[in-house]
Amino acid sequence: MEKKPTSHLVKALIISLIIIVISIAANFAGTDFAQYGSYASYLVLIIGVIWACINYGNQMNHRVTFGNVFSHGFKTTAVVTLITIAFVFIFFMIFPDIKDKGLEMARQKMEEQGKLSEEQIDKFMEVSKKYFTLFAIGGTLFMYLFLGLIASLIGAGVTKKEPVTPFDNQV
Repeated sequence: MEKKPTSHLVKALIISLIIIVISIAANFAGTDFAQYGSYASYLVLIIGVIWACINYGNQMNHRVTFGNVFSHGFKTTAVVTLITIAFVFIFFMIFPDIKDKGLEMARQKMEEQGKLSEEQIDKFMEVSKKYFTLFAIGGTLFMYLFLGLIASLIGAGVTKKEPVTPFDNQV
């Protein structure tokens, strides 16, 4: 009896849980570590999707095509992205002070650069505060799908594949 490969949903859940734990730890460690938490989350996504692709190829005894593996990796990415967006939305609702800390950090950086007047900074902060959650969700959506696309391509490229003939599935 042939064993069914692990679903992309299970792999996405594992990757998402790791990303959520890293994000929570980074945010509670302080705003200085929040940026590193984002980078660590991106790295986990990339490594996780590549792992999902290679694991899928192994579970299918390498009887896969580039397209099969890529599809599996991108489906995994899509689920991770949806779970992460839900987490971001809920996290900002539960901890609204995170948003304020992030906005204050952005203000300080703009003031340090000295390229904008106080009036321009205030206008930027007003717009940022109004659309912060939308920007965070949009940024997460774009970055995760983009990085997942790259990771799926890499994963599909490095996964060992044996030629599949039309007669493989006949008894």
